[in-house]
Amino acid sequence: MTRLEVLEADITRIATDVIVNAANESLLGGGGVDGAIHRAAGPELLLACRALPELRRGVRCPTGEARITPAFRLNAKFVVHTVGPVWQGGDRDEVELLSCCYRRSLALALERAARSIAFPAISTGVFGFPRLEASAIAVRECSAFLVQNLHFERITLVAFSASDAEILRRAALSAGPE
Repeated sequence: MTRLEVLEADITRIATDVIVNAANESLLGGGGVDGAIHRAAGPELLLACRALPELRRGVRCPTGEARITPAFRLNAKFVVHTVGPVWQGGDRDEVELLSCCYRRSLALALERAARSIAFPAISTGVFGFPRLEASAIAVRECSAFLVQNLHFERITLVAFSASDAEILRRAALSAGPE
């Protein structure tokens, strides 16, 4: 089995140590994958997120950063909440901010001695990040992490649709085996 895999699936049903949530800065739930994770984890997840300190009004996690909570009713130990950038044409540090989402999420997983993690396609929904570029960033950051952390067992890139899974698979194939 490869250590970097792509699945077309519902991320809330993945059995893994860590599920990554593509959140908004408030961490209080939203639409898309964020809403699905909050619903599946149960109301305790919202309470855990509310307990995280606000850095400024309405912001518990700035764009490009990550926070961690228990996973409650999910088939995981933790949820890492990360806030991807809203695509504004590519000249507002969007690439670096998205890269940071992956690196910081993986660092939090490592701090908790996790050995597996599942990522959604961060920022590619309503945040509008181009899917091809976002997929290349995801694969690059995850592959680099696996090279440096040989004990880490599995990173799963989870796509909600067949077309997104195909884009991720192509990005993974062009990056080489891991």
